[in-house]
Amino acid sequence: MMPSYDLLTIGHSNLAADRFMALLKNAGVSAVADVRSVPFSRWCPWFSAKQLAQRLAEEGMTYIQLGDALGGRPRDPKLYRDGVADYEAMATREEFAAGLGRVVDASERQRVCLLCAEREPLDCHRCLLVGRALVERGLAVGHIRADGTIETHAATEERLLAIGGADLFRDRAQNLAHAYRRRARAIAARLKD
Repeated sequence: MMPSYDLLTIGHSNLAADRFMALLKNAGVSAVADVRSVPFSRWCPWFSAKQLAQRLAEEGMTYIQLGDALGGRPRDPKLYRDGVADYEAMATREEFAAGLGRVVDASERQRVCLLCAEREPLDCHRCLLVGRALVERGLAVGHIRADGTIETHAATEERLLAIGGADLFRDRAQNLAHAYRRRARAIAARLKD
């Protein structure tokens, strides 16, 4: 039996435009919420906001930019710790909560998919920051993989625990929080010198 999801995520990476659209269609996506701080791609221009919105509209899908509220590259230098974007601090912002609210509201009417650039969910804030926050609010999140499979967020968290290193003296929740923090620190945006 296929799990049911309240919403999905996908990383466009360097996918061909037609393959990307096929992945969305096969997953039943009707709305794309772009959580890139800068919705632009120099190498794959079909993923730049204007072109992407047009193509999605042609396919009958809605496009919304939420990078200001849910992006992984904050403009406020106070949201960086030692030069690295601090996802835990970002998750406490009113703008972040409002962005999540928009996603949750939309997911009640449409099949929403969060979009970012990184292919691997564990290399992206859409999973480590936004997906985590949505799961904590009780939503079932799935990550569309490049091969067309959909990985449950719980399975993604198991992979995170496997690479994050478990401590026998911490419970699962503590190990998971530590693994999230460690992975975010490794992949998050950095302030330019």
